[in-house]
Amino acid sequence: MGMTSTDRPVLMFDSGIGGLTVLREARVIMPDRRFVYVADDAGFPYGAWEEKALSQRIVDLFGGLIATHDPEIVVVACNTASTIVLSDLRAAYPATPFVGTVPAIKPAAERTRSGLVSVLATPGTVKRQYTRDLIAQWATKCHVRLVGSDRLAGLAETYMREGFVDEEAVRAEITPCFIEKDGRRTDIVVLACTHYPFLANRMRKTAPWPVDWIDPAEAIARRALSLLPSRRGDAPAGEDIAIFTSGRPDFAGRRLMQGFGLKVA
Repeated sequence: MGMTSTDRPVLMFDSGIGGLTVLREARVIMPDRRFVYVADDAGFPYGAWEEKALSQRIVDLFGGLIATHDPEIVVVACNTASTIVLSDLRAAYPATPFVGTVPAIKPAAERTRSGLVSVLATPGTVKRQYTRDLIAQWATKCHVRLVGSDRLAGLAETYMREGFVDEEAVRAEITPCFIEKDGRRTDIVVLACTHYPFLANRMRKTAPWPVDWIDPAEAIARRALSLLPSRRGDAPAGEDIAIFTSGRPDFAGRRLMQGFGLKVA
């Protein structure tokens, strides 16, 4: 017997723990939904992958995930994966709605007063033509600096698992975001990786001056909600679960998921 609409979950997918920032917001605005969180820890970090190989890996993974969980919608809560594989996922599974994650360049361009905006992302997101197209479409009147960080996603994973992060390492990764030009200073930094908001307090502490840090999590969650049919306060059926693609989550990973109210499957 197939699932009813109240049984079908919202599936959130990320390379690791970053998508938990989106899950946190989604639960606030979708309290009547059940969630399945998938951490592709067997493939982390995505920055080391060749694009075609990573796309094929994720498309193949979703064959099993969709067959097993029959999600009402899928949120790809990862900038790198979204810019590489979203169109392939939609082509492979046309019956499943997919919501992606893209750098919040448009709202940054609308909010900046100095005209100096930085996009802090993984090297993979920085080098994508998709990111440059967003700048060309929405931010032609701004000076946008793209800053690729090799370490921040890993630092966020360590921080959330172990409760400690090297603040000097965070400072070193964010410093290139801050520029001064003709008496103006960077006033907005776009957090273009869902892992990064977990380090936002450390970023604020180590930044050379205050800026507006744009976290896209709420906007992603609201986009997903807008594509779902409305419910009349039905309680979600069943537990929220977390799946690690390695099948071998460590103790810290299990504890973290449990702290987010997820049962590790």
